[in-house]
Parts: sequence; structure tokens; C-alpha cells
Amino acid sequence: MTLLSTIWLLPLFTFIYLHGVLPIEATHHVYRNLESLSSDEYSTNQPYRTGYHFQPPKNWINDPNGPLIYKGVYHLFYQYNPKGAQWGNIVWAHSISTDLVNWTPLDPAIFPSQPSDINGCWSGSTTILHGNKPAILYTGINKLNHQVQNLAYPKNVSDPFLREWIKSPENPVMEPTTENKINSSSFRDPTTGWLGKDGKWRVLIGSKRRTTGIAILYKSKDFVNWDKSKHPLHSAKGTGMWECPDFFPVLKNGINGVDTSLNDNSVRHVLKVSLDDHKHDYYLIGSYEEEKDRFVPDKGFEEVEIEYVFRYDYGKYYASKTFFDYEKNRRVLLGWANESSSVDDDIKKGWSGIHAIPRAIWLHKSGKQLVQWPVVEIEKLRVNHVNWPTKLLRGDELLQINGVTASQADVEISFEVNENDIGEAEVLEKWTDPQILCSQKGTSVKSGLGPFGLLAFASKGLQEFTSVFFRIFKFQNKNLVLFCSDQSRSSLNKHNDLTSYGTFLDVDVLHEKLSLRTLIDHSVVESFGGEGKACITARVYPTLAINDKAFIYAFNNGTTDIKITSLSAWSMKKAQLNGKL
Repeated sequence: MTLLSTIWLLPLFTFIYLHGVLPIEATHHVYRNLESLSSDEYSTNQPYRTGYHFQPPKNWINDPNGPLIYKGVYHLFYQYNPKGAQWGNIVWAHSISTDLVNWTPLDPAIFPSQPSDINGCWSGSTTILHGNKPAILYTGINKLNHQVQNLAYPKNVSDPFLREWIKSPENPVMEPTTENKINSSSFRDPTTGWLGKDGKWRVLIGSKRRTTGIAILYKSKDFVNWDKSKHPLHSAKGTGMWECPDFFPVLKNGINGVDTSLNDNSVRHVLKVSLDDHKHDYYLIGSYEEEKDRFVPDKGFEEVEIEYVFRYDYGKYYASKTFFDYEKNRRVLLGWANESSSVDDDIKKGWSGIHAIPRAIWLHKSGKQLVQWPVVEIEKLRVNHVNWPTKLLRGDELLQINGVTASQADVEISFEVNENDIGEAEVLEKWTDPQILCSQKGTSVKSGLGPFGLLAFASKGLQEFTSVFFRIFKFQNKNLVLFCSDQSRSSLNKHNDLTSYGTFLDVDVLHEKLSLRTLIDHSVVESFGGEGKACITARVYPTLAINDKAFIYAFNNGTTDIKITSLSAWSMKKAQLNGKL
């Protein structure tokens, strides 16, 4: 099959308050009486529900909150609406796992019950205190609809499942006042605490002052009584509200993770903020000057344009949170992938929001950026391995990847550009925002080198497909790799968000592997380019390419041949996302 005869001639589309300490009531069961869906119902009635990306049986979810490992059990708390598929009525739902793949839901950990959280229990973090005692700091919306910070502890620290939590009688432990001049509507999402050399705990709270984003720093000797620092850990003009901040060390050398409190010559520090005005997660790498309690980035928001600051993910990915997995010596990243479907469609299907696959995260050997890769446990879902020998992917060629379940798959492919062909790269006259460039030069636009990559969720006649591809430019006498996820043809339902995403990828195409790994899961295309240097998560809802009507292809729409040096693909078994104890 040739591309010209298929893709390129088609049109481009384009509660009750109790005074004092309050345990969680055992009768409050978010997951009880929910409809269980059989395999047939999943495939027929719910074609967009995921097979191995985390989501509850129904209703709205958003931010992952306070992930941790405790007594060998992984805990995932998350923002959840038990009453519907739109945001509202937010509680901290709670699921547990032994492998970050299969999950069992428990009763909600935290829900509105005190004056300090009666109008909502928003995002926050967990910290392991002295004596291996977990604590949760979270944002509550009080009776005045002000954002305040609250504290909770496990009722029984010997319970590895941490099924019940007790709220502190001291709540709120941090709040806006006229003295501290904090905006009561922009004061949320406390971080995991870290212990300074002075023996004091420190946490950050996201905030803003006018258009300046701020990471407010608080200190405490006992994790109960908190003092606001005179200056923020970091701030940046013109960035707007900083939601869900995260602050953690990464080793200068190696892929292992380290404890959040470590600060010595072996580490750099990462400050991640979720920018409310942009709906993306951005991160800065720099140094933490503990004596001054300041973070000094190598390059800050104010030194470069916002589109050139690194992101965790260039697609649908927000409100992320990391934790240190001390049992496997790694730092694990979790994030929310919101829907691209309309609100009406979300209500009809009865759910909204998923979480991306947990990712190991570390500092690249260059020291310039982070690397992310799906946790290795996800690979135990792989079955039906398909392996290709080296193949030449000619210009205008489309090769179907047979033998795997195309709607629930894991595909790894590597490309090689012949050194003699690098002169065929299109010249980029001026620097352009890569996301705009991916929209202007999508799958159907030919060039000398690219686009080439994968078509996921492709229908039989290619009326629908989601493409993930590379395109190589020559810019200022250097080779420049564009990495794109093109949703413009992902669905015939034009009520969906069909935005294309992309970034430039720091890869030397003549000396490094140009690799692509893509996790495909019914309504998710989660891609890792350049061995995890850049990630793009897309949410798509085909009307034709559903279940066994979906296909996967390797493609090249450039005029120059590209070599596939390796291709491995697997069907993915269904994870147990709503198991039972």
C-alpha cells in the first residue's frame, strides 16, 4: 500500500463537622455500588476506556495526590468526584498496588468534614516523618471559600493499606492572613516536605501575586506549627499561578532516585510547576542554596521564552507529582491526562480523566534535562511479541505492523538516517514554536527527511489515524529534529480537541538512536522520543478505528528512504485497575 493512494489524497481534518480530631467514617464508600463492566461491555459500550492506564470505574478524576510506598505497598491518592463526570465535590480517593500496574480501590482517604475543608479537599502531598510515620498536607476550601492547608495522619500506622486517616485538631496549619498578604484564592497544593540541616521541615505552597508565580516556603520543627519564610524559594514574573509545585533532588550521575531531603554535591535540584495559564507542567534544573533557602535555576523562566522551558510532557499531561521509591531506588512520576472529548460526551460515557503510566525520572548525563521512561513493571503486560529485522522504509511507504492488538499495544521502533542523505533535510529559515510547526507541517506535508514514524488507531481506509513522527530540519547549519503527535485526523467526531503537539528533540541524528516508544490504549497515545528525552501524551476518540477495527503502521512520507534498525511490538494484557483485597 502506498501513502499517496491513501493518506495524502484524503482531506486534512485538519458533611458533618465534628469538633477536634476527626477520623474518616467507615461508611463513606466512594466505590460501593458502582457498575462493574464485563469485558464485552468494555469493548462494545466503552471503546475509549483504558486497558492499562489508571482510571476508576466511572466519574471525574484529576490530579494524582501524595503518592508513596509504605510497608511494601504503593499508594495513589487522587482528586475524584464521586457524584459525576465533571469537576466538583472533590475528595481524596485512594487506591493501592504492589506493582504500580494493578490497583485496588479503598475508601476515600480524605473528604470534606471540617470548617477548614468543608467546601473541598484539593491537592497535596505525603511526607514520611520521623519514625516512619506518613503525614498528608492538603489544601482545603474553608467556609469562606479561602484556600488553607490542612494536616492528616493515618489512624493506624501498622496498617500497610493506610485505610483510615485522622485530621489534625490544629487545622488549618497554614492560612492566608492580612499580615502575610497571601491571596486567599491562590494558595494551594503543598509539596512533600524535606528536612533541612537545621532540623526543620520545609514545604512549598503554590501561589501568585498579580502575574508573578510564587513558590511560598514554610518551615516547621514539628510539621504542625508552620512559619512562612520571608522570601519565596523561587518566583518568576509573567508566569501566573503556580499550581502543584514539586521540588526534589536528582543525582548528577546515574539513573537512581534519592531521598527528597538529600542536598549535597552529588545532586542537582528540580523545581516543577504546573502553570495554570498554560495547562502544562514545566521544570527548571538548578541548585538549592540551603543556607539562603533559595533555588537558583541554570536558566529561569525570565531568561528564556516560556515555550523553550522544558516540560515533562508536550501533550495532555498536568498536575504531576513525584515520589521517592526507596525500595527500588528510583524517583517515580505520576500525572493526569485529561480528556480531549466534549463535556457532553464525557457525561454520556460517564467518566472523565485518566492517569498516564507511572514513569521513572532522572537527570540526563548532559545535565541539561530530565529523562522519563515507563516503569519497568508495565512490561509484564506484554504478550505476542512481534520483532522486525532491519527494514528500509522507502519514501511514501506504509508498512502494517501485524500480530498485535492495535488498540492496546506497546511499540518500540528505532530509525536511522543515512549520513549521505542528511543534506536532504528541509531548511528552517527562522525559529518557530515547535507545536505550531507540527500543526503547519503535519503528517501529510512532505519534506526531504520526514515525516516518518507510526500511525496509531488507523482505520481501514485511513479516514482516521493518529500519527507520531519525526521530521528533520537544517537550522543554522545544524540538524534539528522535530517530534510531533498529530491528532488532526484522529477522529471523524469534530467535537473533540484535535490539537497537534510537538517539541524539538535534542538528538544527534548521525550518532544517536532516533527512537520512539508508543503506548497505545483505546483513547491514549503516550509517546517517548529519543529514549525518553521528550514525551507527548495524546487523548483520541476514533469513530472507525475502534478495538479490532484499529491498525498500526510504520510510515515514511518523506522523499528520502529511512532505515528501521529495530522494531518490537507487543499486545498489552489488561491491567486490574479496580481489583479487590
